[in-house]
Amino acid sequence: MHPLDPLSSDEITTTVELLRGAAVVGDTYRFASITLVEPPKAQMLAWRPGDEVTRRSLSVFWDRRDNLAREAIVDLVAGSIESVTEMPGVTPNFTVDEWHDCEHAMKDDPRVVQALAERGITDLSLVVIDVWTYGKALMPPQWADRRLGWADIWVRSTPYGNPYANPVSGIKLIVDMNTMELLEIDRDDTTDPAPVMGEYEPDLVPGQVLRDDVKALHITQPDGPGFTIDGNELRWQNWKLRVGFNYREGLVLHQVSYDDHGTERDIAYRMSLAEMIVPYRDSGFDHYRRTAYDIGEWGLGYMTTSLQLGCDCLGEIRYLDATLADSAGIPYDIKQAICIHEEDNAVLWKHVDNNGRSQVRRMRRLVVSAHATVANYEYLIYWRFYTDGNIECEIRATGIMVTTPLAPGQPTPATGTLVDQRTYAPFHQHILVARLDLDVDGPQNSVMEVDSFAVETSPDNPYGLAIQTRATLIASESEAGRDYDFGKQRSWKVTNPNRPNGLGTPVAYKLLPGAAIPSLMAAGAPQYRRAPVIGHTLWVTKQHDDEKWPCGDYPTQSETDDGMTRWIADDESLENTDVVLWYVFGIHHITRPEDWPVMPADTVSFWLKPFGFFDRNPSLDVPPTPAADHCH
Repeated sequence: MHPLDPLSSDEITTTVELLRGAAVVGDTYRFASITLVEPPKAQMLAWRPGDEVTRRSLSVFWDRRDNLAREAIVDLVAGSIESVTEMPGVTPNFTVDEWHDCEHAMKDDPRVVQALAERGITDLSLVVIDVWTYGKALMPPQWADRRLGWADIWVRSTPYGNPYANPVSGIKLIVDMNTMELLEIDRDDTTDPAPVMGEYEPDLVPGQVLRDDVKALHITQPDGPGFTIDGNELRWQNWKLRVGFNYREGLVLHQVSYDDHGTERDIAYRMSLAEMIVPYRDSGFDHYRRTAYDIGEWGLGYMTTSLQLGCDCLGEIRYLDATLADSAGIPYDIKQAICIHEEDNAVLWKHVDNNGRSQVRRMRRLVVSAHATVANYEYLIYWRFYTDGNIECEIRATGIMVTTPLAPGQPTPATGTLVDQRTYAPFHQHILVARLDLDVDGPQNSVMEVDSFAVETSPDNPYGLAIQTRATLIASESEAGRDYDFGKQRSWKVTNPNRPNGLGTPVAYKLLPGAAIPSLMAAGAPQYRRAPVIGHTLWVTKQHDDEKWPCGDYPTQSETDDGMTRWIADDESLENTDVVLWYVFGIHHITRPEDWPVMPADTVSFWLKPFGFFDRNPSLDVPPTPAADHCH
C-alpha cells in the first residue's frame, strides 16, 4: 500500500487484535477513532515508489469506568504496539454508536417517559433524541469531570415525518455518556407546540403537486471519463493527486501537482477541512449551549453518507469507498463515499476577431466530492480542478433548520426569523477552517498579503485613475492572523522566492478569498475562548506534522484553545520556509422563511489561482469541441 492510503479493514482489525491481545483495551473500553498515522512530511517528500512503506495506526480510546483516555500507536508492518499514552483531562470525540445508545437509554428511562407524557407524547416510536456535546464553561459544574452530553427531543407527526419540524421545547436531558445515566431533566417554561407545516416529502405536504415541466437531462461520455484512478492516485489532464479519507476530516487531498509540458510541478502537499464550528447566536434556553464542532467533536468522516448516481452525482461517475471503525473497533465500509467526475463549465476562453475569425474553448473541471449528514444539516464538499490551473473548494449547506415554538402573541426574538406559525429559527453561523499546506514548486515558500489601492492624484496621475497593489510579507507567526479587507480587495499569495518564472518574478499561487465572515463574537465569550481561530480570516503558520487541528486535538468539552494560540506563541519565522495556510470562511445564516422546511443549498467557496506560476495561459493547448468545428 502507498504510505498515504487510508487504513484498510484488515489493518483496523490487526490494530484492535493487538491492543486486545495485550490487554491494553478491554470490555469497558470504547474506541473514539482508529486512523492512519501519516508519515512525516519530510519522509514523504523523499519517498519514491519501491521504497519501504511505513504503516502505523493511531487509536484513541477511553475506559468508561474512569473516563481516562489513551492513545496507542501500532506498527502494522512489524505487528507490534509501539506506544500507549494516557491522556488525562481530555475528552475524545463523541461517536455515532453513543448517539444511538443515548437515544435508546433515554427512551427507556421512566423520568423521560413521564416528562413526554406530560406533554401529550406517548408514542415513543415517533420521538427522536439528539445528543450534543458541551463546552466546559457551560457544563453543570457538579458533572464537569464526566463525559457529558445534553440532548434535544423532537417528535415526528407521522412515522416518516420530519422530526425537526416539532421540537419539544423547554426540556433538555443531561446525560452521562459513559453510563448512559440520565443525570437531570433541565426544564424551562412550557410552550405549546406550534401549528407548523414542516414536512418536505411530497406525500406528506398537503396539496403538493410536483412540477411536470422538468425534462430529462443526460450527461454522457461515450468514450468514458477523461481521468484515471490507480488505487487512490487520481490523474486528469495535467493534474495528479492522491485522494485520502479519515474519520475526522473526511475527504483529504494529498500531493497535488501539475504537469507543465513534461515537468511535474508541486502545488499542494495536503488540503482538507480541519474544523467546522457552528455557534447558535441565541441566548434562549433552547439554544445557549448549542455550538457544534462538527469535525473535532464528531468527525465528518463518521458522518459521510453514500452517494447515488442521478441524485447526488450526475455524469460518468467513479466512486471510492471509505473504511472506518465503530466504537467497538469493528471495521465497516461507507460505499460510494467519494464521487469523482468531470463537468462542463461553460466557456474557458474566447475571442471573436474583427476579421470574423473566432476561437472558443470550453472549460472542464474535475470534481472530487463527498457529502456528510450531521444531524439536521447536510454539508456537501466539492474540490474542483480546472483546465487553467485553478483549484476551487466549494461547500454547500442544506438540510433542516433548528426552530423553536413561540407562545401565542409572543413576539419573534430579535435573534431569529419567523419561519412558520408561531415558530422562529435562530440566527447561527457555519464557520469552516480549511487547512492548506501549499508547496508551490517545493516547500520553501513565503506568504504575501496583497492590497489594491488608489493612487493619489498627482502630475503622474492627473486623472486619478491609477490603481496599484502593495505586497507585504507575513514575516513571522506574531503576524499570523490576517483579516479580509473588501476596501483593499485583499488577497494572499504563496510565493516561492527561489523559483522565478520565465518573466523573472517568483512563481506563486493566490488565495482568492470567498465567503469570509466575521465571528461577531466577544473575545471573552466561552465559545470564542475555545476557538479563537474564528477571529481572523487567514492564519499562517510554519508547518509541523502534529499541527492539524486549529482548536486542539481534543476540542470536546474544551474550555480554552489548545491549537492555534499555542502554535503561534513561539513566533516562528514564516519567510522562505514550509508554511500552512488556515482559511476561515463559511455561512452567516440569517435564517429566512425560504429555508423552511428544508433548506435550498447555500453555496460558499474560495479559490486557489496560479499567479505567475505559469508563464502564460496554461490552457492554450485545450482543443476545440470536436463535434462543433465552428468553434475554431
